[in-house]
Amino acid sequence: MTELHEFDRFEGRTVREGVVEDGPTRISMLDYGCVLRDWRLNGAPMVLGFDSIADHRQYGASFGIIAGRVANRIARGRFSLGGQDYQLAINNGPNHLHGGLTGLGRRIWDMEADSAARALRFAYHSPDGEDGYPGAVDFEVIVSLSGTKLTYRMRAVPDRETPINLAQHAYYSLGEANVRRHELMLDAESYTPVDDTLIPTGEIAPVAGSRFDFRQPRRIEDADPEAAGHDHNFVLRPGRDTSAPAAELRAGERHLRLWTDQPGIQLFTAPRLDVPVPGLDGRRYGAFAGLCMEAQHFPDSVNQPGFPSILHSPDRPYTQVLEVDIA
Repeated sequence: MTELHEFDRFEGRTVREGVVEDGPTRISMLDYGCVLRDWRLNGAPMVLGFDSIADHRQYGASFGIIAGRVANRIARGRFSLGGQDYQLAINNGPNHLHGGLTGLGRRIWDMEADSAARALRFAYHSPDGEDGYPGAVDFEVIVSLSGTKLTYRMRAVPDRETPINLAQHAYYSLGEANVRRHELMLDAESYTPVDDTLIPTGEIAPVAGSRFDFRQPRRIEDADPEAAGHDHNFVLRPGRDTSAPAAELRAGERHLRLWTDQPGIQLFTAPRLDVPVPGLDGRRYGAFAGLCMEAQHFPDSVNQPGFPSILHSPDRPYTQVLEVDIA
């Protein structure tokens, strides 16, 4: 089953919801921010979300969004391209985060349903200069459900060279009050250390023997006994078999597997999350209520020549394929 209907309104604008069901899985997405609002497995929520757009906008601005044009952080919101300097909005300490004050996660996308494919198609045209970025870009995200697996196919075609780095930003929780007892595996032998504002230093460091070592399944509380939290980019193992999951998460009998063609995953365990209103099914979202595994390129790549490039052009459009299965 695939259907569209009105979900809510804000500032005189209608927000629509797309619902896709297959077997035990039900997915709810919004045309606002391309948000994954709800993911149900046998009726139980697997992600954090809200029942109103007002609560989402005020308390969960990044919950379930497609983050961009450039996901993650850009140091001081500055970069140079083609001999020109650009200054973006500063919205995370001294840095730019997830596209800025608005970004793709706070815009209304076009949304269409494809019942035969159990899919939703999202499209958004970003004009030249929007959020401070150069060039116009046409974004497309196709989200399809097959059994318990959700697939994102993302594409962005700019009219000139410009940085693009998208990330699906769901907060996962496999049925527990917090994720510290979840068991995590990441196919990453290294990570990118950061400064005190979470900008990478440029180093790529081994995870071995550190709290960043999830090469074998490991409880999050064992890796982080002081509950400091993680908000770091993990460098996925070069040459890995991409038919195998890049990340796995377990809690009780539930098992999440994630496949990606991106070079990194940003792990964020939300140690300071404190939402004062109820979320899905009346749940309260406190510290470690969910975790994000954001498949993407590395933070501040536009300023880090040693990192894989995020520059794209008409003859080198942006693409990403992300698959997540929860069973």
